[in-house]
Amino acid sequence: LMFRGSARAVAEAALTGGEPALAAFRLEVGRPVRPMLATSAPDVGAALEHLAGPAALEWKLDGIRVQVHRDGADVGVFTRSLDDITARVPEVVEAALALPVRSAVLDGEAIVLGPDGRPRPFQETAARTAARRDPERLRAEVPLSPHFFDLLHRDGEDLVDRPGRERWAALAEAVPAGLRVARTETGDREEALAFFRATLARGHEGVLVKDPAAGYRAGRRGAGWIKVKPRHTLDLVVLAAEWGSGRRQGFLSNLHLGARAGGEPGLGPWVMLGKTFKGLTDETLARQTEALLAREVERDAWTVRVRPELVVEIAFDGVQRSPRYPAGLALRFARVVRYRPDKNAAEADTVATVREIAVAEGTAAADEAARGDTGPGQPV
Repeated sequence: LMFRGSARAVAEAALTGGEPALAAFRLEVGRPVRPMLATSAPDVGAALEHLAGPAALEWKLDGIRVQVHRDGADVGVFTRSLDDITARVPEVVEAALALPVRSAVLDGEAIVLGPDGRPRPFQETAARTAARRDPERLRAEVPLSPHFFDLLHRDGEDLVDRPGRERWAALAEAVPAGLRVARTETGDREEALAFFRATLARGHEGVLVKDPAAGYRAGRRGAGWIKVKPRHTLDLVVLAAEWGSGRRQGFLSNLHLGARAGGEPGLGPWVMLGKTFKGLTDETLARQTEALLAREVERDAWTVRVRPELVVEIAFDGVQRSPRYPAGLALRFARVVRYRPDKNAAEADTVATVREIAVAEGTAAADEAARGDTGPGQPV
């Protein structure tokens, strides 16, 4: 979906014409690409050390990812899963049409803000962008604010391979400050921490630390983008769930949580990191039971195993060594933050990310995690 022409055509060009033939395949305005994703770091200092140089820090907004394509008077708005939501977000369309460009591909977030400019709960943004009826009424009641942080194409020129610093300069020329995500550039740890704290004080969920020299790696979790939040969170996939008891009788409650193996030998494709029933409201219990049963593949008296499709954001207090699980690691005090219908299983975090957190924490699991000495266990 990234380039003009089919995947087969791209492959044939590479085989027959080499690099000059591949150069003919370009980003096509109006055809969405998979967005670049970020890795995680436990704190700002670790992120700066990983990039080993001055970095750009941006607000990490708790909205939905939007990719906006404009070609003259035509505008398309797409989600991170490439769904077309143009008709549901007239504010985003109008913002794109007001820009001083003929054509553009922008990457950013759409978010519901309160009258004080602080972000509203993610569920409000998710519900607004999912609603298909009467977008003008919803716009008046629950207005969306677009904020852009990258520019992939402008007026016939593709920018995806340009360094981030050049793309951001082009973004600043094309997009007014009120529609751009706040950014600062520094290599100083204290300045970076001050920006991080100020971002949290405004109600945002964290920062993205970016390498100004990095290109845009569409569809990949590039090492040049690192997200930092004030608490540990991972995007994991539900592998199975156990029936609840007591007031949760009749509901699937205790979730089996899995990360992507990410190609690690002896693991995969999904690696279980623990279970949790914490953080689930009655409404979430009912909705997740319905969603999980629709994905059932097998069951026993206690557990329903499901297709690994539902992504859930999990907060946890740390990582500990555990020979019970395939990677030798388990999450401590895991709890559900929310389900992420805007993400698919291919975007879930990997075991490598969990190992990095363990090493950064200096936990008892750190040495084993760093060298992959996982102890006994079987792949999920």
